[in-house]
Amino acid sequence: MILKVASYNIRKAIGTDRRRSPERVLQVLREVDADIVALQEADRRFGQRAAVLTPHLLEEHSDWQPVGLGMRATSMGWHGNAILVRKAARILDCEQLRLPALEPRGAVLAEVAIGGTTVRIIGMHLDLSGLWRRRQAAAILAHVGASAQTMPTVMMGDLNEWTRASGCLRDFGAAFRFADTGPSFHARRPIARLDRIMVSPGLRIVRCGVHQSAAARVASDHLPIWADLAPA
Repeated sequence: MILKVASYNIRKAIGTDRRRSPERVLQVLREVDADIVALQEADRRFGQRAAVLTPHLLEEHSDWQPVGLGMRATSMGWHGNAILVRKAARILDCEQLRLPALEPRGAVLAEVAIGGTTVRIIGMHLDLSGLWRRRQAAAILAHVGASAQTMPTVMMGDLNEWTRASGCLRDFGAAFRFADTGPSFHARRPIARLDRIMVSPGLRIVRCGVHQSAAARVASDHLPIWADLAPA
């Protein structure tokens, strides 16, 4: 089977026109039409940290369900990281990963049964500091390495790393392969590959890319990236 995954920093649904529109973000997600989506900046920054894509909006206007990661009653994610999966998928396990950081950062993990296969998904939004990104990468890799059960694993998110030859990308690249999606930031004129999809040896990257529709260029300052995956 082909499993389509995607990663999207939705910037709390604030578009390049400075308007907040969750409906516009949902339109872009429907265009991408991935089976599993890792979101970054999925909760509002202040107050109750309410989810940008509300349960009602997802239930009524999409084919996805959120993985239950929220640490607050109205939040969807953990430090803004969230995972959406098809409503037909079965969520076997999930957890929040606490990362070393100067500013609030975290990663999220879900193990999902979908389309006859089981896959582990890790979504992340790493630090602006290169030193702390490497520490965070080490923590994530250590957590995966210590897992009692081995399964195909996809790690994706906004890594805030510009150069693949060094830093946290070199650390991740020792055990994971990168999807060559292309630049996704800034949405209006993408020149930087800040968003990444990485897969374990149990998975093969069939196709991948950056979604560059008219709606995506205005819905956030990042474009969504995607990859079609198959068993290796």
